[in-house]
Amino acid sequence: MRFDGWAPYVPVAERRAKAQKQLEKMRKKGLTVQPVQPAGRTIAASFWGKGWCDHMESFSDYANRLPRGRTYVRNGSVCHLEILPGKIQAIVSGSKLYNVAITITPLPEKKWHSVKRSCSGRIGSLIDLLRGKLESGVMEVVSHQRDGLFPEPGEMKFTCDCPDWAGMCKHVAAVLYGVGARLDHAPEMLFTLRGVNHEELVDVSAAVANVGKAGTSRRRIAATGLADVFGIDLADAGESVPEPPVVSVPRKSTKSAGRRKVAAALSFPDPLTGNDIIAWRSALGETQALFAARMGLTAASISQWETKGKGIIGMRDRTLTLLRSAWEQTRS
Repeated sequence: MRFDGWAPYVPVAERRAKAQKQLEKMRKKGLTVQPVQPAGRTIAASFWGKGWCDHMESFSDYANRLPRGRTYVRNGSVCHLEILPGKIQAIVSGSKLYNVAITITPLPEKKWHSVKRSCSGRIGSLIDLLRGKLESGVMEVVSHQRDGLFPEPGEMKFTCDCPDWAGMCKHVAAVLYGVGARLDHAPEMLFTLRGVNHEELVDVSAAVANVGKAGTSRRRIAATGLADVFGIDLADAGESVPEPPVVSVPRKSTKSAGRRKVAAALSFPDPLTGNDIIAWRSALGETQALFAARMGLTAASISQWETKGKGIIGMRDRTLTLLRSAWEQTRS
């Protein structure tokens, strides 16, 4: 310990090795570790993830602390980040592991009603909502600095058990950026955090009418448009399981194409583990949200499965059937 009360500098590689040992002990005690692992230097790329980061950077009070947070999240120092209703819990690796908690006020009911009114009849697809594929007017409503879904500074409270006395230390800043990275893969977590139901933004009647024009029954829409996207089984007993949607994946590079060939050469994993899901999704070059849409499940389910790592995933026979069918389609 130095005379100024701060611990001596420890190289990043040494910190991460020490952190992994401590996290392994936490895993054995029951903690489901959810690290933040941005792809390269880009912390967030989606509408929701980038929108969150841009929103945080728009506040002048945060300007002098956020840059240190970017460095921390990029080098993998956010070892664990969990988004809950009204709260973010995280563990950040510094000279030791620090516990960070960010509490966020639920979105005021009046503001939520205003957002819903402004979006009424303009969002006809749950998948479009989660992908951020919205018309510019809707995007401006949900990402508005004062009246949108992202929290304002007065609605957030930070705590960290590091010795930094500042209201926002570099560990808190890293977690704020980590949330942006997490929203890239699980955008519905923003709605969970603000205590609102994202299904209420979707114009279900419009979605039913649009797909109905293509010859799809209202009963099928109820099952595939709502149940499958959100992982709810609405099928009647004895009803045949619908085929999962076929999503064409553009070839991004020779490297990604090679990964897909590796996935195609393997048989369906039995038993299925969290690492198998990660490898499958990575071979397709898809985010958790896109992969979930392909499977007809929620991004939250995919995220939960992936955190199991080597652990075996328990699931219903219906879900397993959907995954097996999707596996065969992605091999071709």
